[in-house]
Amino acid sequence: MKRSDFELMAPAGSREALAAAVNAGADSVYFGVGALNMRALASGAFGPGDVAGAVQFCHDAGVRAYLALNTVIFERDLPEMQALLETAAGARVDAVIASDMAVVAASRALGLRVHLSTQMNIANSAALKFYARDADVAVLARELTLKEVAQIARIIRQENIRGPSGGLLRLEMFCHGALCMAQSGRCYMSLHTRGKSANRGSCLQTCRRRYEIRDMDRDIALEFADGYILSPRDLKTIEYLDRMAAAGVQVFKIEGRARGPEYVRAVVSAYDEALSAVADGSFCASRVEQWNRRLSEVFNRGFWQGWYLGAETMELAGGYGSQAKLQKRFAGKCVNYFARAGAAQFLIQAEGFAEGARLLVAGPTTGAVEFQAQGMRCEDAAVQTCSKSQMVTMRVAQRVRAGDKLYVLEPRAVENGLEA
Repeated sequence: MKRSDFELMAPAGSREALAAAVNAGADSVYFGVGALNMRALASGAFGPGDVAGAVQFCHDAGVRAYLALNTVIFERDLPEMQALLETAAGARVDAVIASDMAVVAASRALGLRVHLSTQMNIANSAALKFYARDADVAVLARELTLKEVAQIARIIRQENIRGPSGGLLRLEMFCHGALCMAQSGRCYMSLHTRGKSANRGSCLQTCRRRYEIRDMDRDIALEFADGYILSPRDLKTIEYLDRMAAAGVQVFKIEGRARGPEYVRAVVSAYDEALSAVADGSFCASRVEQWNRRLSEVFNRGFWQGWYLGAETMELAGGYGSQAKLQKRFAGKCVNYFARAGAAQFLIQAEGFAEGARLLVAGPTTGAVEFQAQGMRCEDAAVQTCSKSQMVTMRVAQRVRAGDKLYVLEPRAVENGLEA
């Protein structure tokens, strides 16, 4: 078994996240474009004019680039869909992730490879046989168990189910990130309550709020502990990644196109190391503990193992928003980088920090670079602290760039025993 037997697919909802994914060890990256994008509300989303540059950036690094075009397509969307797919074909996108057969058919007509989205809710080998004429990769339903996945993988091998490119159909599954209360993410709650469709990329995450059940005739309300009865915790599979691989999963997909570059960097690097450990036989409990610690520092709603191990009910989030151990605080921007000295100069534009602080630099080419404040100097003098409006120089081994944003990483505040 080799690391190259597996594909680690990372989310990119912004240029910073794209660079972070590539630099952290992703084998492939997926991103959406414009309105036909399941994360259309995410800040920093890509437009049609960004596709060629994003794909070239990935290809220069030996990373595959996938266009996620898996929204519901209405009649009025067909011209925009066709134009976007033609742009993708011209940019040499490696595949299109699709859930609507209009996208599948148009992609195939343009010679683009197709990956079947989780929104298609594929849960059996018969469905795979039907779709294999059009697709080389299928994302299986998130509700399957690993036992069911292994059975499907076995049938693919036994019955020689191949995609249009000639290879055996490959199985892809989500390994980390947010989970939806609905079947494979096909939720209508945001549409029904606020007129914004999750299946059109405009989910307002109304499930993440607190709810109660009320008897309207007797005006009696039933309140639940915490009240987050529709909000599942985030999926985390790193402790049983070896079992996923043994079941036949070949493509491991990270959810998170609405997340920042520090999230992408941390999650991709942890799962890249874990897949390498599965491949070389060094996967063990002590390493899992280290990866878990790193994953807990970035955005999460608490973790659970999903449905893969046979859970009968979902585990609910204990509060609203992130339960990450760390939070980032804006501090300033990079002004210059001195490659020979391995140092960078920053303009402090907000509250400063002290020597030894944990720092993050994020930028569209840099991605996310984390380091510790060391060797701080202001106006040619060594300093232990810096403050607003000062220009500070310090050691940064990895290259950062002028205009990149500087953040301080700090423990998340705790209020009344709960993380704020």
